[in-house]
Amino acid sequence: MSNEDDELFRRTMADAKPIKSETRVEPPRRRPKPKAHFSRADEGRVLDESMRGDLDEMEQFSGEALRFHRPTVGRRTMRKLARGNYAVQAEIDLHGMTVLEAKPRLAEFIEECARSGHRCVRVVHGKGLGSGQRGPVLKASVNRWLRRWDHVLAFVSTRQVDGGTGAVYVLLQDL
Repeated sequence: MSNEDDELFRRTMADAKPIKSETRVEPPRRRPKPKAHFSRADEGRVLDESMRGDLDEMEQFSGEALRFHRPTVGRRTMRKLARGNYAVQAEIDLHGMTVLEAKPRLAEFIEECARSGHRCVRVVHGKGLGSGQRGPVLKASVNRWLRRWDHVLAFVSTRQVDGGTGAVYVLLQDL
């Protein structure tokens, strides 16, 4: 503090008097935190509901990982696909494309890969970070298209090193 500040403080505090100990005021006691009476029951219902829900459907709407498989594809195959244990034989990158540009390119790619006997391919759709409020438009479209095409047996978001939730491994059926 400067000398001027010090002098100003002393002048301001000149008529201040110390508080006598017998006039001491007790601070107010803290009220107990409110307890939610039904929180455990609510948590139980949420847990039960999540266990009964369709995992593929929940992931589809979470905006994160994509996952789909036909009834003929088993758990072991899905686990291998999700772990990246299939060799990726071809890849397409749809970054920067509009939905109108991406759909025919992806359809042609999937058709050609199935005809060529490729078993596993990677589709890079991006995470939609540039889509703003709309969310990942291309990602959602790729999710819909792949589910509709007969050559697609299954798909799952890739491991982090292969693009994470910005790409999918696609398991194809031979033609």
